[in-house]
Amino acid sequence: MKSRRKFIQKSLLASVGAAALPNLVTAAHMDALKTKVAANEQINFGLIGCKGMGWSNMNSHLLLPEVNCVALADVDQNVLDQRTADVNQLRGKKPKQYKDYRQMLEDPDIDAVIIGTPDHWHCLNLVDSLSAGKHAYTEKPLANSIEECNLMVKAAERYGKLVQVGQWQRSGSQYEQAINMVKSGKLGNIRLVKTWAYQGWMKPVPVVPDSQPPAGVDYKMWLGPAPDRPFNANRFHFNFRWFWDYAGGLMTDWGVHEIDIALHAMGVSAPKSVMASGGKLAYPDDASETPDTLQTVYEYDGFNMLWEHATGIDGGNYGTTEGIAFIGNNATLVVNRGGWKVIAETENVNGERKEKIESMELVKPEGNAQRIHCKNFVESIKANDPTMLNCGIKTGSIAAINAHMGNVSYKLGEKIYWEADKGKFTNGKANKMIKADYNNGWKLPSV
Repeated sequence: MKSRRKFIQKSLLASVGAAALPNLVTAAHMDALKTKVAANEQINFGLIGCKGMGWSNMNSHLLLPEVNCVALADVDQNVLDQRTADVNQLRGKKPKQYKDYRQMLEDPDIDAVIIGTPDHWHCLNLVDSLSAGKHAYTEKPLANSIEECNLMVKAAERYGKLVQVGQWQRSGSQYEQAINMVKSGKLGNIRLVKTWAYQGWMKPVPVVPDSQPPAGVDYKMWLGPAPDRPFNANRFHFNFRWFWDYAGGLMTDWGVHEIDIALHAMGVSAPKSVMASGGKLAYPDDASETPDTLQTVYEYDGFNMLWEHATGIDGGNYGTTEGIAFIGNNATLVVNRGGWKVIAETENVNGERKEKIESMELVKPEGNAQRIHCKNFVESIKANDPTMLNCGIKTGSIAAINAHMGNVSYKLGEKIYWEADKGKFTNGKANKMIKADYNNGWKLPSV
């Protein structure tokens, strides 16, 4: 039985996932770093926001021999110095440093930028980069509001530059194979899609008093368009994600990854209604603002999607901490960063329980999806072809807007209804929450 199942699994893989394999980063590709690249084939990158995912993305791009990191922009001099040393160690040349990214964008030798700043900065960073004639790889979620998402899509269309959004699961072989399986119809009618992120590693954010910013940090620049307030270490590096002024919590941080795959596989972009419920149920007295426990139900034509997250717990659906499950009449497909599998439904056939379709054991991913995603961006730039992008700006906007809808419903404590043809909710209070809130003299970009 096992050998037969393996044969069927290989056959299914051949039919639904073979297209993913040519994109893999191989040992031979890594050796290509030693190859000299002609000057006219080199692509000069600048990095805006250099600490966490910004540097991770830059590091992956630097695995490609045609990519140079020529400039770094960050409000923290300590981070600038650390990343300057990192680039120098990798490439033997120090990039220029900037505390204000706008000065960096004046450099005509920069072809593309990577945006790794907190969410509340993404819109300004991206629109300024595009208007300066740079291609951009921007971290997810695309923006911190629905209004900004729409504006950023408009800017990409106006300036004609390529934008890759860092939802790198789009470049994972397991996701491509799983999506093809869903679209094949073999799972039967899919009435429910579950998406989730259970983050057991997340502990309470301890309450700490306001303080002076660390030496070398331009805190006013870090705040940018966010409301003015004293510096607090909890709201700075990494933990900014759990405060509404700068981000949308796990709903947008993890949600865009999983929701993106779910919507793409199901062929939809906007819900008819959204209802969210949750709160600070795990750590009610910690410093964070966004909910540590949340369930959000999205209604689309023909099916519902459930998003759920919880901190301090690893026991997610189907024994995985994160993932997407497509629940069909014939079988359930579960996919996450560890791979994908099919759990068959059974039926009574002549007094014997039999699977409606063959189950599939876990199919593990091939290659490093983030590196493949970065390579895809560079190859798209070289071809000057936005259709080659694995996650272009419209794709990123769809995932972010759906995630923000969940937060809007949670904040209102109401079920909300979306009018796709008008691009707004039927609820006036919800529509006010579509808008971006800019402060400290910063203005929403005009496109």
